[in-house]
Amino acid sequence: MNPILLLDYAGVAVFAATGALAASRKQLDIIGFLFLASVTGIGGGTFRDLILGAPVFWVRNPDYVLICAVIGVLVFFTAHMVESRYKLLLWLDALGLSAYSAMGAAKGMAVTGSPTVAVVTGMLTATLGGILRDLLAGEPSVLLRPEIYVTAAMAGAAVFTLADVAGAPLPVSALLAFAAAFIVRAGALKFGWAFPAYKSRPGRRPEDIP
Repeated sequence: MNPILLLDYAGVAVFAATGALAASRKQLDIIGFLFLASVTGIGGGTFRDLILGAPVFWVRNPDYVLICAVIGVLVFFTAHMVESRYKLLLWLDALGLSAYSAMGAAKGMAVTGSPTVAVVTGMLTATLGGILRDLLAGEPSVLLRPEIYVTAAMAGAAVFTLADVAGAPLPVSALLAFAAAFIVRAGALKFGWAFPAYKSRPGRRPEDIP
């Protein structure tokens, strides 16, 4: 199988698994599992294709929807075997983010030829599925966690774009991007890597404003 297509399938599968794990934490029925697995697995890529004006990837190839369905059913029957489902969710999300930062950048570059657009589509593809999952499942948003998240997707998309512009073969660019994004996100999860937080100051009263 084409390594790029394999990486794409893997990204959908692991993101779908995080959606199904979120459904298990909310004790939803099988339809809830299928819904959250599908929204998480294909949500980011769908938004990417819509803003690029490209054919939506899972409409052209329904195998992506079938992968989400299979993963949703599988997790429905096995989630109880996992002691810490939220921890597993975060690590699978890191894998999905890493794969999709590469695939999103590849799609953006292929459609537009713009490195800037490639980085943006890589970030959107990698993060939007997880954001939708958390919103729909009522989970704490990954964006609101203190450690680095979007930056990991940006790192992967940027590495892919730089490698592609430098003339590296597509599989090499994708694997380098995956590795870069995963190293950053894994370091954030393992060691708590984070940027300095904003320190608020007391607000001014309306009557004090000239």
